[in-house]
Amino acid sequence: MENTVKITAAEVNKLRQATGAGMMDCKNALVEAGGDFDKAIEVLRKKGQKVAEKRADRDSSEGAAIAKINAENTSGIAIVLGCETDFVGKNDNFVTLANALADIALTCNTKEEFLAADFGGMTVAEKLIEQTGVIGEKLDITAFEKLDAPYVGQYVHINKIAALVGLSAKVDNVETLVKDVAMQVASMGATTLSYKDFDPAFIASETEARIAVIEKDNIELGRLGKTLKNVPTYISMAQLTPEVIAQAEDAAKAELTAEGKPEQIWDRILPGKMERFISDNTTLDQEQCLLDQKFIKDEKQTVARYVASNGDVAVTGFKRATLG
Repeated sequence: MENTVKITAAEVNKLRQATGAGMMDCKNALVEAGGDFDKAIEVLRKKGQKVAEKRADRDSSEGAAIAKINAENTSGIAIVLGCETDFVGKNDNFVTLANALADIALTCNTKEEFLAADFGGMTVAEKLIEQTGVIGEKLDITAFEKLDAPYVGQYVHINKIAALVGLSAKVDNVETLVKDVAMQVASMGATTLSYKDFDPAFIASETEARIAVIEKDNIELGRLGKTLKNVPTYISMAQLTPEVIAQAEDAAKAELTAEGKPEQIWDRILPGKMERFISDNTTLDQEQCLLDQKFIKDEKQTVARYVASNGDVAVTGFKRATLG
């Protein structure tokens, strides 16, 4: 028997606004539900579940990274709404959905709490399933980061990387300061705030691995008659104890003596030599420690020095959420 349910354009548009589904999907769902709005939403949700099951093993490495800060600038979140293709990730409706989800995430403390939160009468997890059916690609929250601090700021790089930075105080020029540091986090990918956060076993393992790589490279460079790379003894400030620094300074003074440099000018030369020694022997810190990295807007200073130049303020933490 032919279905005689009459569906109006207004009913279709109402369902489209509620779900983001296409016109034909909404019309078909309403017809199947006999014109009942709530049942039509359930039809679309079941369709989403079927699509989600079929695409469960798909890679959702594309999408949109979004950061949000509360009105008091004391809490922030960074999330990634993942999808399968860059085409969908750049779609305005998809980015709008990601922003709506981020608004909800800002009220949550964990990813689990966020997925269970309400989104228009369904949970966020259910909304993702529904939209999987609407869009036809696997959707997933692939990153959820939260940061609380006396002052929190954010930076988002073309919806690909979202960074949060927490400061110990609100100082003059705080908006520029926090954005600059968040840009540093986004672009340089630090893993920790300071070398003081490193585990000694990790430093020992990294030192051994890096030295092994350089020594292997030097074998080939030597075979080709090229200049060999310097093999560092240390890779982190955590290894540069007062005794190590004192030995390095004695070695630098011995070099100056051998070069015939008078002691009267050593105070002008030694600081530069010690600075180079520390730079050559803290490569791990420069790569992974935010405060020890060269500041992207002025490589003559570290991030720590840049922050200190802005007053009595410190970076208390940071988070980074990225596609993939």
